[in-house]
Order: sequence, then structure tokens, then C-alpha cells
Amino acid sequence: MQGRVNPTGYRERPAPRGAGLACVWTSALPRAAAEPFVQRVVPDGCVDVYWSERDGRVFVAGPDTGPMPALLLPGDRFVGVRFRPGTAGRVLTVPPAAVRDARVPLSDLWGADAERLEHSGDPGRALMAALVARAASAPPPDPLVAGLIPALATGSVARAADDLGFSERQIRRRTMDAFGYGPKTLQRVLRFQKALRLARTGTPFADVTQAAGYADQTHLAHEVRELGGAPLGTFR
Repeated sequence: MQGRVNPTGYRERPAPRGAGLACVWTSALPRAAAEPFVQRVVPDGCVDVYWSERDGRVFVAGPDTGPMPALLLPGDRFVGVRFRPGTAGRVLTVPPAAVRDARVPLSDLWGADAERLEHSGDPGRALMAALVARAASAPPPDPLVAGLIPALATGSVARAADDLGFSERQIRRRTMDAFGYGPKTLQRVLRFQKALRLARTGTPFADVTQAAGYADQTHLAHEVRELGGAPLGTFR
């Protein structure tokens, strides 16, 4: 199914500002679909919280360190909220590392509060309202995060530490706390996402290699397969 046109009608719209949220998204496979569809979910440094109509439950997804294919059956519908990288832990009140590479029922983290969302008349709207409310009362985000992403996207861990005025040990600890994995993994994910963005604009792969910071096209191909589970051309 890789390489087929995505039939799920995936859509994003802006999320309320100031809550650390990147977007609200919806995805649905029509009941008339001839067969199930495998949605390719790849690492992006984010944590998502989504409601599944089939399960009638809300789940926390990510942060991922590799491809996580998601099977959609005809009639499936999802409504989700995506956190900006490094912002989810303070709102969900769980370290991102605790849900790394996992799909965890929100009720495991929030108990009865999550169950009330699931049984509301509009779980997607209720979920958004709950996350915005919790964000308003949550501790402030780590101030290091805002500078950490561009620093690691363009240089080594040692250089990022020097530029930001922290030790490498502090960078590693605070990256793990904010993103759920260490700075080297975050670098790989940021570089991978940049490669995808460039490839989707039609940039030649040789130019993608250089612009995204890969050693050569073999390195690019290997990393894309490791993180995305498919050749770069399938993401265009």
C-alpha cells in the first residue's frame, strides 16, 4: 500500500495559540473503501493525543524513534491534537520517555478525567478544551527547548552546548526530559524531517543530501529507511 494516494482525507487546522499545540488533525477512511489502509506514521519529534471512534478511547502517541504503521479499517475516524516538539510532558504530566514508541490509553495517565472525555458528545472538542485548560495551569516549558531545536538541527551536541551555555551532560538530560530521547536521536529526527520537506517540494535528492546535512546519498537513503520505513521517493 506504500506509494498509493492516501485515501483518508487527512486534514490539519491550527490549534489555539499559547498551549504548546501544533495543530488539530482529522483522519477517516470511508466506509465504502474497498480495503483497509496502512497509514505511515514517522518520527517528527512530537507527541499526539487522539480519539479513535472504533475504540471509543483517547490515546497518547509517541514520541517515535522509527516508523509506526497504523492500520485503518473502512469507517475508522480519528480526531487528534499534536503538541509542538518538547512541550507535551508538562501538560500530560508524564515524561515523554514513558510513552516513547508507544500508544497508551489516556485513561492510564488521567484516569476518570480521560474517561469523561471519551463519553462526551464530542470527544474531539472535549479533548482540545481539556488540553488547553491543562496547559494554562501547567508549569512553564523548559526555556532551553526553544533554542535547542535550531542548535541541534545545525550542529553537534558539543557545539549546541557551547552555543547555549550548558554542559553536554545538561543538554542530554534536558533533551531526554523534554523530547523523550537523547540529543543524537533528536538530531536524526530533525534532519529526517528536513529531508522530507525538501523532497516533497521536488528538490533533487543530491541537493536534499547536502541541504539536510547528510554525508552522502547512501547515508540519506539509510536514514530515511531506518526512520521512515520506505525509500525517500515514496514520501513525495
